[in-house]
Amino acid sequence: MNRGAAFVVGGSGGLGGAICRALAPRWEGVAIGYRSGQAAAESLADDLACPTLPVRCDLSDAASIVGAIQSAASHFGTIGTMVFASGVEIGQPFVSQIGEDKWREVIETELIGFTRVVAATLPIFRTQGHGNFVSVVSVATTVFPPGDALSAVPKAAIEMLGRAIAREEGRYNIRANMVAPGIIDAGLGAAFLKGLYSPEIWETQRKRIALQKFGNGADIADAVAFLASDKAKYITGQTLVVDGGFSL
Repeated sequence: MNRGAAFVVGGSGGLGGAICRALAPRWEGVAIGYRSGQAAAESLADDLACPTLPVRCDLSDAASIVGAIQSAASHFGTIGTMVFASGVEIGQPFVSQIGEDKWREVIETELIGFTRVVAATLPIFRTQGHGNFVSVVSVATTVFPPGDALSAVPKAAIEMLGRAIAREEGRYNIRANMVAPGIIDAGLGAAFLKGLYSPEIWETQRKRIALQKFGNGADIADAVAFLASDKAKYITGQTLVVDGGFSL
């Protein structure tokens, strides 16, 4: 059992829910952060075999983030890991089709939202003398599929910020790592597999993957759970690519 509770930003989503399930047996509790999915967060909380706290956490509202994290710290006593698994629901537009308003929405929610989470969490981690961040980013920062800029650009910045945290905060026993999913049949990825492009195109993509199959939520959740745990206590500033060999 790892020290303290886990906080999952975006815990009510498909991928976030899988992460909560993977963390539940390994931590003293799980705070399920949601923006609009209160019913999903509460239903998930009922299913987890550990103490839980569904808590509203709106990435566009700094006060909401501070309040949510402070509530979790007060409720559980200690937050051992902060998992960032939230993002904007977007399509796959080419760069030439992306307007400034859409860039601002995604960067404000994902990148600026993550900076707000970091700012609210670091003082808690420093006071405790331990803690770690795990951020879900994207394999597109390693191998870029056309049409993925709107998702990949803010995640590349989140990845760089994670490395900065690792380098600067390691002296306080604070770690930061990232998990980069490939094509995953969970969350927004599941919606893409069902409604974006034809089955023939997805079959071509599947054949590009070394393991010849798409991943699922548990594949990503297990990687997150490992990096968040004491088993990864000497790993920081790293990005673990979980893509079945898509980027090879």
